[in-house]
Amino acid sequence: MVNRLPMAQSTVTMRRLRPCGVVTLAAMAALAALTADVSAKQRPAAAVEAVAPREAGEPIMAIVSIKSQQVTFYDSEGWILRAPVSTGTTGRETPAGIFAIIEKDKDHRSTMYDDAWMPNMQRITWNGIALHGGPLPGYAASHGCVRMPFGFAEKLFDRTRIGMRIIISPDDAAPLDISHPALFAPKAEAIAAAPARAETLLREAADAAKAADEAKKLAATSTRETATLTASLRKLEQQKARTAADLAFAEKSLATAKTDQAKAKAEELKQKVAPKAAEAATQFDTAKADAKTKLDAAAAAKDGAKAAATRKADTARAANDAKLALEPVSVYISRSTQKLYVRRNTHKSAPDGGGEVFDTSIEVPVTIRNPERPLGTHIFTAMAKTDAGLRWSVVTIDNGDEAKAALDRITFPQDVLDRIAPTALPRSSIVISDEPLSSETNYRTEFVAVLSNQPQGGFITRRPTAPMAIASDDGWDNGGGFFFFQPRNPNPQPQPGNMRRRGEQYYYPPQPRWW
Repeated sequence: MVNRLPMAQSTVTMRRLRPCGVVTLAAMAALAALTADVSAKQRPAAAVEAVAPREAGEPIMAIVSIKSQQVTFYDSEGWILRAPVSTGTTGRETPAGIFAIIEKDKDHRSTMYDDAWMPNMQRITWNGIALHGGPLPGYAASHGCVRMPFGFAEKLFDRTRIGMRIIISPDDAAPLDISHPALFAPKAEAIAAAPARAETLLREAADAAKAADEAKKLAATSTRETATLTASLRKLEQQKARTAADLAFAEKSLATAKTDQAKAKAEELKQKVAPKAAEAATQFDTAKADAKTKLDAAAAAKDGAKAAATRKADTARAANDAKLALEPVSVYISRSTQKLYVRRNTHKSAPDGGGEVFDTSIEVPVTIRNPERPLGTHIFTAMAKTDAGLRWSVVTIDNGDEAKAALDRITFPQDVLDRIAPTALPRSSIVISDEPLSSETNYRTEFVAVLSNQPQGGFITRRPTAPMAIASDDGWDNGGGFFFFQPRNPNPQPQPGNMRRRGEQYYYPPQPRWW
């Protein structure tokens, strides 16, 4: 039933208006229309699906604009796909920051929201943030994920790869061309030689591993043999000591004898024990001489096993570096931790299920000039090869220093540059940020960092509880190299620089969890 009372009151009021009242009302209406027109011009245009009018290459990165509710995918030449999205609603905001695709599931069902269908899911955090197909009401409405049009998500699914960068920006952002001496300039001869070098070092590592195993077995056999020999020597040494003591007693008795009878008895005892003492000493000295060769051989086998193990580790490390040199490299520099981190995808499946393993072997201190001054958050990406090396772009999602000025303030460790720069490939990246790495970063992710000055409600609702198996220092090929990672602090306190207050609620950085 429609309530007609307000309409009736309005009609009566209109009838009572005098001419000046009509003029005033008309002016108010005109002002309201003008204000509405200005607001409409200020509002961003509604995002629409679009495809670049050219042949698209393989996507290199995607940028999600929370402000415009839009996602844009880029290949080496520019944007290729664009679509509207629906990000997290108030209180469950999609965190702004730096992510990468870590798992893909064509027909995913949520384990968090009543088995909700999330088709063509591309996960970017293990605590549940993902891109997937979903309903788009025209505004932010998700629980933290990035919903895309169903058809768009389906067409996109097979075009992306694990490790592809996903940038979530609070405002509109786009890659801009940039050049700077600090950006990696690979050497053509190093890149050309990389495959053969990797193959050679892998063979050397395999040979060294085989030699180490054989040396270890030889040392173990020698140790067992010398253990028996050592026990036998100890027994002979004790026998020598007993007979020597008997002989010393007989000689002392003979020296102190007062009577002929006592002297005869002592002499008889001496004659009896002296041969036994001599024989025991001879047996021990002979056995000791014979054993020395075997003991020396066992010691040499043990030293050889140690040397072989060292060579195995060194060649394995060199082979791993050579193999990783065939992959794009990602570098993250944090002003918060004053560290430089390097990651590359090994393309090995995580043995505990889900995702691929990323190499995390490089983490070193880095020098930042004027470290008290903000750097901002800038993502530099090698878009394509050029005659001079690589063509780079930069995306800035948090203002601080201008991108080139931020690079000027970084002093890269030379040994790290020597390891990664000569063979840097397209898709390689350097991220400079004031932020520390999120605790969502683990061995199954590329870099994950969130902007601490932006809402992160989508993380708050996903506080982890489960342990996660991670790699030990033994590496991934040796078997059994895992231990379980528990959240560092099950009752965390607010963390300065990585905590955001909204009313009386605090954001605690999430810990790794299976979803």
